[in-house]
Amino acid sequence: MLAAWWLRFRGWRILARRVKMPVGEVDIVARKGRTVAFVEVKWRRDAAALDGAVDAQRLRRVARAAEALAARHLRAGDDMRIDVILVAPGRLPRRIANAWQPGA
Repeated sequence: MLAAWWLRFRGWRILARRVKMPVGEVDIVARKGRTVAFVEVKWRRDAAALDGAVDAQRLRRVARAAEALAARHLRAGDDMRIDVILVAPGRLPRRIANAWQPGA
């Protein structure tokens, strides 16, 4: 998976991939220092189609799954966030850090 490779290249350690929970799914769980990111990955053939690939409903499902998985991956004092990585052929992955905030 290109997104996981890209995260590793940027110093993230991959903790889990394609984790399915009854409340949702997380494509990648990654750690860098004290930050644990629950990452939604979207791939499209056309880079222009990536702009609408992730909506609030999808991010809410990722956030619910992240909350369910948090106890497995977070340590005391860690920060948790929801990121999105957008992938299209011929383009470098684009990461949206903190794509979802509680209450959004």
